[in-house]
Amino acid sequence: MTTIHLMTIKRHLLLAVISLVCNLAAMAQETDKMKFPGGRSYMFRLYFTDKQGTPYSIEHPEQFLSERALDRRRKQHLEVDSTDFPVNTHYLDSILSMGMEVVCKSKWNNSALVRARKQSAQASLSHLPFVKKVQQVWASPDSIDRPKAKVRYRDGHNSWDILEQNSGGATYEQLEMLNGNRLHRQGFRGKGMVIAVLDGGFLNADVIPSLKDVSVLGHADFVLNVMKDGFFGGIDHGTKVLSTMAANEPDRFVGAAPEASYWLLRCEDPLTETMAEEDYWAAAVEFADSVGVDVINSSLGYHDFDDKTMNFKYRQLDGHSTMISHTASMLADKGIVLVCSAGNDGMGTWKKISFPADAHDVLTVGAVNAMRQNAAFSAVGPTADGRVKPDVMAMGSPASVITGRGTISRDIGTSFSAPIVAGLVACLWQAMPEKSAREIIEVVRGSGDNATSPDNIYGYGIPDFYAPLRKAKNKTSQSPANDKTL
Repeated sequence: MTTIHLMTIKRHLLLAVISLVCNLAAMAQETDKMKFPGGRSYMFRLYFTDKQGTPYSIEHPEQFLSERALDRRRKQHLEVDSTDFPVNTHYLDSILSMGMEVVCKSKWNNSALVRARKQSAQASLSHLPFVKKVQQVWASPDSIDRPKAKVRYRDGHNSWDILEQNSGGATYEQLEMLNGNRLHRQGFRGKGMVIAVLDGGFLNADVIPSLKDVSVLGHADFVLNVMKDGFFGGIDHGTKVLSTMAANEPDRFVGAAPEASYWLLRCEDPLTETMAEEDYWAAAVEFADSVGVDVINSSLGYHDFDDKTMNFKYRQLDGHSTMISHTASMLADKGIVLVCSAGNDGMGTWKKISFPADAHDVLTVGAVNAMRQNAAFSAVGPTADGRVKPDVMAMGSPASVITGRGTISRDIGTSFSAPIVAGLVACLWQAMPEKSAREIIEVVRGSGDNATSPDNIYGYGIPDFYAPLRKAKNKTSQSPANDKTL
């Protein structure tokens, strides 16, 4: 169902290399399964002391970043630095020689996620001269129930069987609330922009007719436990999220950025809840950066884990204390706008936003209903260091989505309000290409209907995505160059 637009032979080769890397990663995980058949195993996060001896240099960033990634940084006057250098391969080889597995790595954090059969491996890893810190983040249960057989999309099934009689289609209201329909009518539908979707499963996203014309540049899996039915098996959370942005069925279901291109990245393990998912997430966003995405949507959030001793604390909601939020706070410096869901704990015991919704220089999105009232479940702020959160609000109680069965449904959650905003961010950035990631974030916040008095329930309010263009047009028409009386 995917459509890959290749602008040059060079880009074609780049995508081929990326595809090969993803296939090799999948093969490595299959090998990993054979090395650890049954029983328990452990995963440790290693922070390295340095990147000494790296063969890479700032003078030749094309060795580790795509041309599109470099173009994005050049446009925003952002420098490549040592955080962009890959992790030292000699350090990784040393770990492999000890009989352990490198599951994934993070160059921005200079870390790696390592799997071992015995818990005592933590001590051995701690004694390595190039290791600064070791933290256990995962222990396999004695057995993990695998997902049931994949629910396949059935050809001929009516995708629109619960569609309301609305000339604007099922998504009209959720786009109209943000003035997205007007942005679309002006021709800004995300063309030329690339969005990465970080999620836990994209069930049937490859075969649902409603998504068949979506420009998907590729997909990659960063989770240890590869889904039994492949990348497009498992859960359909990511399919729903993708549909709110990418579907393009006029008068039926039009996403927020139907002409954008997409990378589908799985970094959430739906079978367990562990700190290892921070590492998966970091690996996914660094991959997204390397291939040149402009916007990332992350409808994921963490604070409680299977091992309760690892649960995050309120005091850590500062945008830096956890690995996932620290990584998220770096994205604007790489020229990327991260849009993430606030979380759905407003009615629970936690109540606050999840991680990485506390990150700096991102757009954290809460949920409202059709009456523009905040949903009771929508998580609230502030951050531990006193910043306003959420940033903005969008329809999420409920929002229209396309399920893994190919049918339209109404679903609730900040998981779905976030991608509506992410898609329109791409459209707005298409209209204002001279803006940096930070400037786009500020423009969106400033367009909110609560921007003059932001609070920690409603944030800066519901953004008007056409307002910045209207403002820019008014400024142009009032400039001296356009004053004919001069």
